[in-house]
Amino acid sequence: MNHRPEPPPSPATVTRSGPLTWVQQWHWYERTIPGPRRVNPTPLADHCHVPPSATVADIHRALASLTARHEALRTTIDPLRPTQHVHRADWAPLPVDCVDVPAADADTLEAATAALATRPIDPERNPPWLARVLLEAGKPRAVLMTAHHVVIDGWGLAVLLNQLHDQLLGDDAPAEALAHPLDTVAAQPLERARAAEREWLTRLAGNPTGVLAPFGGTDDGDGRHRLQHRSVDAYGDLGRVARRHRASPEVVMLAALAHDVATRTGEHRFLASVVVSNRARAALRNSIGVRALTVPVQIDLRPGAVFGEVVASVAAASAAAYRHGQWRPAELVAAQARMDRRRGVVTVPTIEYNCYSWPRDYLVPAYNSPPNGPVTWIRSAPDEPCDTLYVDLGLDAGVVTLDVTVGDHLLDAEQAMALPVRLCGFLRALADGAECPVPERSLTPAASGWWRAPQGWVCLPRVEDVLRGHPGVFDVTVATGGEAAGEGGEPHLVAYAHTAPDVSPDDLHRHVLDHLDEVPSIVAPDCYVLSLGGLGSGRPSDHSCTAIGGTGTPRVLSRPPATDAEGALAAAVVAAVAGVGFGSLVGPGGSVEPGCPVGLGGPVEPSCPAEPDGPVGPGDPDGLPVGSSDSPIAVDMNRCPADHGVTLVAVPRLLALLHRSGFTGIASDELAGTASLGHLAAALEPLPPRAHRGGETSP
Repeated sequence: MNHRPEPPPSPATVTRSGPLTWVQQWHWYERTIPGPRRVNPTPLADHCHVPPSATVADIHRALASLTARHEALRTTIDPLRPTQHVHRADWAPLPVDCVDVPAADADTLEAATAALATRPIDPERNPPWLARVLLEAGKPRAVLMTAHHVVIDGWGLAVLLNQLHDQLLGDDAPAEALAHPLDTVAAQPLERARAAEREWLTRLAGNPTGVLAPFGGTDDGDGRHRLQHRSVDAYGDLGRVARRHRASPEVVMLAALAHDVATRTGEHRFLASVVVSNRARAALRNSIGVRALTVPVQIDLRPGAVFGEVVASVAAASAAAYRHGQWRPAELVAAQARMDRRRGVVTVPTIEYNCYSWPRDYLVPAYNSPPNGPVTWIRSAPDEPCDTLYVDLGLDAGVVTLDVTVGDHLLDAEQAMALPVRLCGFLRALADGAECPVPERSLTPAASGWWRAPQGWVCLPRVEDVLRGHPGVFDVTVATGGEAAGEGGEPHLVAYAHTAPDVSPDDLHRHVLDHLDEVPSIVAPDCYVLSLGGLGSGRPSDHSCTAIGGTGTPRVLSRPPATDAEGALAAAVVAAVAGVGFGSLVGPGGSVEPGCPVGLGGPVEPSCPAEPDGPVGPGDPDGLPVGSSDSPIAVDMNRCPADHGVTLVAVPRLLALLHRSGFTGIASDELAGTASLGHLAAALEPLPPRAHRGGETSP
């Protein structure tokens, strides 16, 4: 979001306002990320069929009734602070249109739903949803709906469509008081939130990352595969295994996936990012607001453990994650980024896992396939690499549906298609009584060029490419070493660099850190070692560069802003952390006057929200700053935004302040990474004379 937003809707239509919940905060931030780079790039969209007796007028009446019932359908969000506003039921026309189609068959429904999902939704000024009625020979055949994720989640969209269909059938349930996200804000005890953050930061600190990377895929790593596998047999097998181990089918499938990861990689401790509906309580079951959450499940498998023990371990880890994953994700992510920056490690989940609770029949690529046979498709998007194995489980109408999204550098097309088949075969073996103990070591050799580091896997050629990208580096060879590090033979990464005389070890160390989250398939080990003995030819002009990572890393000196772009970024960081509004002019070297701070925790009035609490995490062993001074001069350009206390919810404000100072050129997701402020400032450029003021292109 590199433009100053238009004014919000008239307060005269607002019935109540308040802060976004912790679940909504992520999606509020995520909407500022360019579509192809989002964690959840697919918009929320689905459809329902129209009963033969229903008319277009019936559909409009049903949608108007649902709008009056669900506050989420008439909620807008503030562009610069995590605040939402609920409007009167009649505050805006229903966002519905009609489209004539020759036939409302499955292919047409799929194409029309996908087309509607690409239409822009402006959740700052308009209803956060769109609907389209498909007419065949003048008769309504289907209603398509798409929604903005910051106000309505996927489960909520399914609830909404089910209620719409019930109303069109005349089976509408009696009106009930439905919970809105605003109603749950007060149920977030601050102390419990802080305790949860501390616990999860401690758990994540030593967790290996990227464990799938060395076991397949192509050399370029630019492809992204999506496939779907459906099996009737697996449905019965999954049910039998779940009953035997007294666990839900979803937990059993996650345990099977974890077993497969351990078997393939030899890793027994890794992260799974699990999407949870969060609608277990009856009061929330019919709420369409944002409730679904993503929680980090830390999986620990004992080598030799039989599958029953694996299920128990995964179930216990999931229960702990659901309990602790409820609190303040924006601050948690920012605190984690600070810790990662200091350790030189980027923690990413090995697998992401989602459980669908509604039919998505418009996504099924074929309808005439044998009921017991696999239905698969592969689709690659070279411009959208996927660094995580993402598996979706659906249990619909007696069929197990597994959707897999994976990057080519993790699994190539053949390996991706083999994964769900292998999982279903594993379920059959378990249903037949096999114990399937966890292997002690990998059954598949690592791909060439990959090395197992203390904190994950590292692609050695990619690290070499990153180092060669630094000005003044003529050649470099990256290898593994133990004794070279001087730490009792512990494994370390060693780089032998031939550099220009003005390139220091600190320069290369910062360069590697700045690129860790920018180059797919690079995972940082515990420390980098840039060792003596370069590739010089013996000429006097040759220069070898030495640096040691970890506890022996040469301390990176603090550096104040030196250019206009760096000054503008430093001032924006100070203002964003302090919560300065647009009433204060911020520019390079200028003073910052305090304004209205951003609110995250308690009730927020539209005029001035409450001051946020800072990120909470473990102690700072390196003595690095956790916040910014009130002067841009005190901002350290060698540190990342999170080092200065910039949280996710402050990123849109920071970008808007930069825009006001006359600079653009960096995206919001870059500000949430580990790149230094100096690195980010180098990408800034002056605003063109007439800045583009367009909105989003997808919800």
